[in-house]
Amino acid sequence: MVKTAATTYDFFLFYFLLLGMSDRKLSKFNTCKLLQLRLAKRYLMAIALTSSLLVMSLGNLPIAAQTTDFCQQPESARQEKEDLLQKVLQGDSEAQNRYKQLLNQQAQQLSQCRDRVPPQHQAIWLRLYPCDAQPGVLDKIMDRIVDRGYNYVYIETFADGQVLLPAAANPTAWPAMVRTPGAENTDLLAQAIEKAHERGLRAYAWMFMMNFGYSYGQRSDRQSVLARNFKGDTSINVVDNASQVFIDPYNIQAKRDFYQLVQQVVRRRPDGVLFDYVRYPRGLGGASVVYKVQDLWIYSEAARQALEQRALNKKGRELIRRYIAKGALAASDVEEVDKLYPDEGEPLWQGRTLPTQEEKKTLPTAASRRPLLQLELWRLSVAHALQGILDFVALAASPVQQQGIQTGLVFFPDGNQVVGEGYDSRLQPWDRFPTNAEWHPMSYAACGNPECVAALVQRVFKYAPPEARVIPAIAGVWGQSISNRPSLEAQMSAIERTTPQVKGISHFAFSWQEPEIENLRKSCRWK
Repeated sequence: MVKTAATTYDFFLFYFLLLGMSDRKLSKFNTCKLLQLRLAKRYLMAIALTSSLLVMSLGNLPIAAQTTDFCQQPESARQEKEDLLQKVLQGDSEAQNRYKQLLNQQAQQLSQCRDRVPPQHQAIWLRLYPCDAQPGVLDKIMDRIVDRGYNYVYIETFADGQVLLPAAANPTAWPAMVRTPGAENTDLLAQAIEKAHERGLRAYAWMFMMNFGYSYGQRSDRQSVLARNFKGDTSINVVDNASQVFIDPYNIQAKRDFYQLVQQVVRRRPDGVLFDYVRYPRGLGGASVVYKVQDLWIYSEAARQALEQRALNKKGRELIRRYIAKGALAASDVEEVDKLYPDEGEPLWQGRTLPTQEEKKTLPTAASRRPLLQLELWRLSVAHALQGILDFVALAASPVQQQGIQTGLVFFPDGNQVVGEGYDSRLQPWDRFPTNAEWHPMSYAACGNPECVAALVQRVFKYAPPEARVIPAIAGVWGQSISNRPSLEAQMSAIERTTPQVKGISHFAFSWQEPEIENLRKSCRWK
């Protein structure tokens, strides 16, 4: 070790002496010696240049040293970035250059860390407010998201009957979220996507689907669009949140309005579009389960007509009509329909399996046939309600996929379950969702134990086809339990242990992690 140190010392001493000699001084040596010394000088200069570049590269510490666990930025890096941004907002051009360099550096760090540290896709759900249009606010939000180790952000784009489009360029059926005087041209969605991309974040537009919002439900020209039950009630009458107004997925006007909205969103070129509320409303108490046709949201005119059109003969159509109108079949209905259309055999509709000759012998009368016919009509009605959702999904996804943008569908893992002889009132057929879309199960169990969260994710994989890309959404905060939910770390660990095939995960929500900042943002007080 001593010998090595001495050798290194001698080398650098010779190096500095030689570099300090001008060519004029070197000329004192004979020709042979001069040539040797000049070659040595050039060699040492090359070594010096290489060494300086190496030292400079070492100044950028290895990724592992630059990020903490879960790919989060250390406090020193966060503070440096915050200070630089403050100077940028004050007009410091030098600080602006350094700030951009830091953003690029951290984007590379984040990308490399997420490739190495699971999950590869780590997202956070973000709601924006009109005040976020103030200078620097979006920058600070996106910086904090990167600091937390996220490489995806889900931006709420259509929710509660408002759209994140400029008021002056909003051809949709909903009011713009930003309606501040003088901000009519503010395109907060486009700005948020741009700010995300500057930091290496992929930005998804998060949109409600079958919940069109309170403002839509108040329009006199859209009353026929709303989903209705047997009593003629809309969802406003049965849910505890008046902002939720569900529509009939069979209604042509609903399809036109939503299609136009999606078209406007994809023009902003998000990296993905997430559809939420892909379901019917959830009833309260006993109404959370549907047991009979009167409980279904298929009584608006469009849904009723579409159901009747599933008949394959006149007998089938008339029985469907009577069943829907009365909520049940009577033996007299079966007998009367037989007399109305004596030339037809069995009543027919889509998906019906005809009874065999032997079965017909055991069911000779209208009264004996009635229970089976009613059961089959009940199953037809449920399937009809489910198909309405799936058809609406296909319609909404069409303009997204045409632009080569990723689609995603948000759902409750238990939203498709059978409950006794009934069904969960949400009737969320996620096990039949298209596999070219991402599946985002909201695994929000609040049992105080991460295992119950993991169990929800496991349920999804029980029914999901192998090709489905499942990206669970969990709720909580880093480093502590909240609202009977374990920390995000604990939930992620449980999911990784029980379902290691999960490659992506999302966290609800930015507001949970930054509640004080959320309140300041709402009132334009976050400086």
